[in-house]
Formats: sequence, C-alpha cells, structure tokens
Amino acid sequence: MEANQMPLDSFNREIDYLRISVIDRCNLRCVYCMPLNGIRFLPKAELLTPAEIEAVVRAAVSVGFRKFRLTGGEPTLRLDLLEIVERIARVPGVGELALTTNAILMRELAGSLKAAGLSRVNVHLDSLNPVTVDRQMRGATFAQIWQGIEACEAAGLTPIKINAVVTAGYNEADVVELARLTLARDWHVRFIELMPLGGGECATLSVKRYVSNIETRRRIEAALGPLIALEGASSSDEARNFSLAGGRGVIGFISPVSEPYCGSCNRMRLTADGKFHLCLLNDDELDVRRALRSAREDGLDEVARILLRAVELKPTGHHLLNGRSTRERSMYQIGG
Repeated sequence: MEANQMPLDSFNREIDYLRISVIDRCNLRCVYCMPLNGIRFLPKAELLTPAEIEAVVRAAVSVGFRKFRLTGGEPTLRLDLLEIVERIARVPGVGELALTTNAILMRELAGSLKAAGLSRVNVHLDSLNPVTVDRQMRGATFAQIWQGIEACEAAGLTPIKINAVVTAGYNEADVVELARLTLARDWHVRFIELMPLGGGECATLSVKRYVSNIETRRRIEAALGPLIALEGASSSDEARNFSLAGGRGVIGFISPVSEPYCGSCNRMRLTADGKFHLCLLNDDELDVRRALRSAREDGLDEVARILLRAVELKPTGHHLLNGRSTRERSMYQIGG
C-alpha cells in the first residue's frame, strides 16, 4: 500500500500517532494505577503477537501514521520486546519509535533496544526521594529506576523525558527537586495530573488526591523562579513547555483536567489485546485482532479500514468535568 497523508478525524484533527500497548502486566503497583490485589491480567494468547503488531504498524503507515510509542503496563516485561522493536523499526515510513517505561529493566535492555531501532524513552519516576518512590510507586527502588535512566542516556535513547504523576499526600512537595534536574541536564521533566480511570480504589484515590498543575507550577516557581514559556512546540504536544532561566532542559505540564488539550489531540491507542481505544478517557473501542487473525492471507487493507473508522469515530474530548471517564479499562490496560 502507498503511504498517504495523515488522516483527519471528524473534528479536522490530524491523527498520526499510535500508542501501542504490548502488555498489561507491570512490575510496579503505583497507588493511582494498580491495586495490590485482585488484578486479572490477559492470558498470553490474547496479546497481539510481534507479527500482528507489525501488521498494524504497516497498515497505520499506509494511511498516514508516522509516530509510534510502545507502552504497557510495563513493556519491558514482554520477553519478545526486541523483536517487536526490530519489526516496527524496519517498516518504511515509521518516523519516531519511542518507549514508555519505568526503567527498572533498562540497565540490561537499553543498548539492545537502541540497536534494534528504538529512538528514545519516557521514564515514569514520581520523585527523587527514595522513601516516596517506595510508598507511591510500590515495587521499585529509586536506585533501580535511576540506574535505568542513566543506561538509557548512555545508550543514546534521548532526549530523556521523565513523567511524574503528582499525587496529594505523596509527592506534591517533591516536584521542585524534579524540576531542578532541568538546570543541569537537557532532560524533559513533565508533571501529569491524576485522571480517574477504570473505577475502583485507584480511580477513587485519583479524585481525592488530585493536584492541579496550576498549583504544581506555582510551587516550582516559588522555589526556583519564573518559568519561561517555550515557543515552537508541536500544536499536538500534550505538554505546555517551559524552562528555567539558565536551564538546559524542559519543564512540561500535562493537564488533562485543568487545561484539557483534546482539541489538538493527534493520538490513537491500540490495547494489548488488539482494540483501537478511541480516547484515553472514554470506553469506545474497535476490535482489530479479529481481522488480524482471520484466514485471509493479507489483512492489511481490513486493518487500515478499521483504523480509519476508529479515527472517524474519535470523540471530540473527555467528560471529566461531568463526572464521566472510562470504567472498562484502567490506565495499565490502555497504555497512557
């Protein structure tokens, strides 16, 4: 199939970015994402295979998608992650191929993933305080994550982007030290507002522990000085980006609640079990795994048709302010 211009949804947004969840399992139990008990994970047979993921990417490129990100759960728990990266990276037309990870296993994997074709990483780290990491992220030590970040930087998986979810009573006071990293390092440190996804105890906590990025920005500026708005960012960037005077890096604020960016959203999501999830904060999905596993020799045209239909049906935005969010899937089942 010939590559086309990027598709437009019914609200005239250009959709060219596919986030691919490769697994719903994780080696952390962050307080706002996964409970400690009672979780059912997908059987291996229900996960898309590397060949099926490659087929979706080929179909996506054929209709104009250029940017891809592998997510989880924690994607490094896929034993065949290197194969997945290699298959995607060799598809003609793929631009950036990135990975979202907690970096616990990246000390061993960073070099191999870079050699396989991975462009860069986003790393989830909620605090530089080891006590807070243990209490909030549950299952990792700060040292493990930091060593993984250093391995990613050494391997050239840059620019490093650090994602911190700000949670009242846990790490809201730690945002200053995270922001301070950008003075000496050319990293992007982004602060993310809590979103209630999936119902249950984690969604309830996300409502009770919500911290507006307006408050987070005030806290950072009070300690480190005024933030300078950065120009030239892509209109579809979910973060509002700033820098500190004399800083080398970027401070970003991803604010789906206080400052929604739905009007410029360019993303589609593929769940680990083969569903196009139309919006992070809505339950609507289209099944593509059935087409991938049909008896037809070449299902790329059908996959492309389903993807274009998903783009067409993509909603205008979320309804958090009306008390509505996804209840069928939690964050670890969608991939962020």
